[in-house]
Amino acid sequence: MKKVRFALNCIVMLLFLFLFCFVLIMPQYEGDYQAALVDKVARLKSLEGERIVLIGDSNLAFGIDSAQIEKELGKPVVNMGMHGGTGEAFNEQAALLDVHEGDLYVFCPSHYDGDDTITNPLLVWITIEDHPELYPMIRAKDWPDMVRAYPTYLGKCALRWRTKTGNSEMTNSYRRSAFNEYGDNYYPRPVSEDNIDFTPAVITEISDATVKRMNRLYQQLRAKGADMVVVGFPIALWEQAEDEAAYSEFEKELSEKLDAPVISEFNDYRYPTSYFYDTHMHLTETGAKVRTGQLIEDLKKYESR
Repeated sequence: MKKVRFALNCIVMLLFLFLFCFVLIMPQYEGDYQAALVDKVARLKSLEGERIVLIGDSNLAFGIDSAQIEKELGKPVVNMGMHGGTGEAFNEQAALLDVHEGDLYVFCPSHYDGDDTITNPLLVWITIEDHPELYPMIRAKDWPDMVRAYPTYLGKCALRWRTKTGNSEMTNSYRRSAFNEYGDNYYPRPVSEDNIDFTPAVITEISDATVKRMNRLYQQLRAKGADMVVVGFPIALWEQAEDEAAYSEFEKELSEKLDAPVISEFNDYRYPTSYFYDTHMHLTETGAKVRTGQLIEDLKKYESR
């Protein structure tokens, strides 16, 4: 009887802690860059009929004019591009949240050498907080890592709650209000910032885990009557940039391994360093306009095939 009473007391305490955290402490990152995902998902679920949905990391958030794509293609656009630090395996789950027959899912990872795990569970907690509509992006196999990261996340929330610094916004582009209705980051980016590190701008390996993960997503989307294509990412023409032949070979290998069609010639997305804003993947306003024009051309060719 004592053991049963002890177990019941533990359950009550856990429930109390759960309610305390979710009702009083969370959320504490409502003004953060990652909180923009809440608005992106809300737009995705609000649109009826066929849509164009952009899936990937921040190369999309900082490099696309969705309104122009919508104007040229005649379909509503949602830019689901978010922080690559969570891992592509998390970002890509946005493709399965609300699939409509006839949707076109445009995948644009900036690298293909990842695995099939959430890279940073703490960052994912900061993203999903107490928003149950985002929880389907966490797969069953991801929850053990999420559970282990929760105490750290909760500690950060408690500190923000105690110091009354939670849910505030920064003054730069890395905040929720820097995103427009489509999910594009529209913070002014007229010119490049100084000292951008272009050393990560290299051709990555194409891992078996990435291929398996993307092929699985393609089959899931096709089963729901949607389509999926893969497009090129911004390539910086810095002094150590790999040549066109190397990117052509990379594109060919990717096309052979992926079930989804690769509809871009990656060399069409090679841009001068002056087109990059603050990282090797984020574009200035000029860079985003040029890149969007190329993407529109690729999508039009694919739809008219």
